[in-house]
Amino acid sequence: MTASAPSKSVDVASVDAMLTLLSSRGYLADRSLATVTYLSLRMGRPLFLEGEAGVGKTEIAKVLSAALGRRLIRLQCYEGLDAASAVYEWNSAAQMIAIRLAEAAGDTDREQLSSDIFAERFLIKRPLLQALEPDVAGAPVLLIDELDRADEAFEAYLLEILSDFQITIPEFGTVKAPQPPIVIITSNRTREIHDALKRRCLYHWVDYPSAELELAIVKSRVPGISAKLSQQVVRFVQALRDEDFYKSPGVAETLDWATALSELDARSLTPEVIGDSLGALLKYQDDIARLQGGTLQKILKEATSEN
Repeated sequence: MTASAPSKSVDVASVDAMLTLLSSRGYLADRSLATVTYLSLRMGRPLFLEGEAGVGKTEIAKVLSAALGRRLIRLQCYEGLDAASAVYEWNSAAQMIAIRLAEAAGDTDREQLSSDIFAERFLIKRPLLQALEPDVAGAPVLLIDELDRADEAFEAYLLEILSDFQITIPEFGTVKAPQPPIVIITSNRTREIHDALKRRCLYHWVDYPSAELELAIVKSRVPGISAKLSQQVVRFVQALRDEDFYKSPGVAETLDWATALSELDARSLTPEVIGDSLGALLKYQDDIARLQGGTLQKILKEATSEN
C-alpha cells in the first residue's frame, strides 16, 4: 500500500523504567499495572484493561503515546460500530465524479476504470486501517476504547485483525503492518468480552487506587490544593466507595472534585462546601440524594478525623 518506514523499537528496559516513564507524564501507577504494561510492549501483545469508569484505563494509552513519541489513534466503540466506521470505506462521491469525468473524456476501458476508481486516493482510512500504516516515528498507539459497548459481531471482526495485524480489502489488496501497533483495549465490563479475544492479550484489572496512591495522584494533578484538604478529599472518596452507590466515583471524579474545591478556595470539608460542589463528584441524582443526612455526616466525620 505504502513503502514501509524503518521501524523503531520500544526502549523501556525494565518495570522500574516503565514506572518512571509513566510518572514523567503525571500518571502514577501501581507496580502491577506498570509490570503488565512493560510486558505488553516487550512481548508485542495487546493490553486489555478492564475496570470501573474513571480509574485511568484510557489515560494509559494517552501517556504511552506522549512519552514514547508515538501517534495516538483512538477508536471509540459504540453500539452498531461497523467496518465502515472502524476500518475503511470508499469515497463513493469522489469515485462517481471520476467515472463521470472518464466518460466525458471518452475513456471506456472498464477494466482500467475499475482499477482507477479503487485506487488509494479514494480510500477513506478509519482508525484500524490507519494503525497499520508505517510511521517514521514508530508504530502508533492504537486505543480501542470501551470495547464492551460494541456489538459481539464487531468484536469477532477485531479478533481477526489482532491475529495478524492485517486487513484485506477486496478491491485493493491486503494491508499488513510493517510493525504491529501498540494496542490498548479498554472495557468498563458492561458485558463480558469473549475469551478468544482476551487470549490474544495481556490482561489487567485496573482497580481503584489505595488511599496513599490516590493522595499522591491528587497532589500531582491538583498542585494548588492544600495538604489538609487533599487528605480529606481522598479519605472522603475512599469512604464513599464503601457505600452502596449506583456509581462510585473514580479517580477522574476525585480530581474533578479536588479541582473544584481548590477553585472555591475551600480550606476544609464542611457540609456546605460538599453540598455546593457535589456535582463534580457524583453524577446521579439518586446517589446525591442517598448521601444526604446521616450518611454524609458519617463519611464527613471519618474524612475530617485527625487520626
